[in-house]
Amino acid sequence: MRVLNKTGKFLILTFVISYSLAIAYGLVWGFTVNNRIGYTILGTIYMFVPFVSAMLVNKISRERALSNLRISFKINRWFFIAWLIFPVITFCSIGVSILLPGIRFDPELTGLFSRVNGSLPPEVIEQFRKNLQALPVNFIWISLAQGLIAGITVNAVAAFGEETGWRGFLLRQFRGMHFLKASPLIGFIWGIWHAPLILMGHNYPQHPRIGVLMMIAFCILLTPIIIYLSIKAKSVIAAAIAHGTMNAIAGISIMAVSGGNDLTTGITGAAGFITLVIFNAGIFAYDRFISREKIMSGKISDYL
Repeated sequence: MRVLNKTGKFLILTFVISYSLAIAYGLVWGFTVNNRIGYTILGTIYMFVPFVSAMLVNKISRERALSNLRISFKINRWFFIAWLIFPVITFCSIGVSILLPGIRFDPELTGLFSRVNGSLPPEVIEQFRKNLQALPVNFIWISLAQGLIAGITVNAVAAFGEETGWRGFLLRQFRGMHFLKASPLIGFIWGIWHAPLILMGHNYPQHPRIGVLMMIAFCILLTPIIIYLSIKAKSVIAAAIAHGTMNAIAGISIMAVSGGNDLTTGITGAAGFITLVIFNAGIFAYDRFISREKIMSGKISDYL
């Protein structure tokens, strides 16, 4: 009962604070992502709410504030796997995208310009086009390099706020569950938590309402990979690195293709879903037939 009480307190705090922040932002700047500065501030604060909620619950329960968050800086090879796996997933999702009808590989980034057309002045878009043409290498590779750096620095810090809640505190609260039960449950909760941002146009600006369901599905598919990495690395920091790197390079999955829409292309679209299913199957096969630790086949507590 105590575990359920702590879990309930964490979820109530997280959702009440998060949704209140989104409503307050909407009342001041409008329920849209168009206010770049305001939305960036909202998004940054929003990501730290799970961490703050976990800290508060631990404090209320008279435990050490940082306990149960699975924070360890003891680096091992799984930290590096966590850093590099999402660039691989992102580029694989590009390959899946171009297999879908009406979508083609677009190294010239014309699809990117068509997506920003209307949201930026024509002269700004034209100057951006000229700047990209003047670059010594394709902008995709520059974005990848920048994303890898951001993934282990500023983006990892931001993702830490989420991961200490979902794959730190909440995973530990669900440690008595089987991996294959805890993972979709955490993913489902994580997806619903994103709902206010999605409705404002985040990730799915063309289809914000359907986007809520898409985000829930995306989070369910994404969670097994992140949980597995964090358990293998024995630290939620690896989860933060994976999450932060994914956020930093996810844009490549849509800038490198033209055609389709936000429901089909990119890592958060149908192409990404297919890619994540394949990677989840690959990790399950690795865990079942190669790894000595059968994490996906047992309870979270066996390896946490």
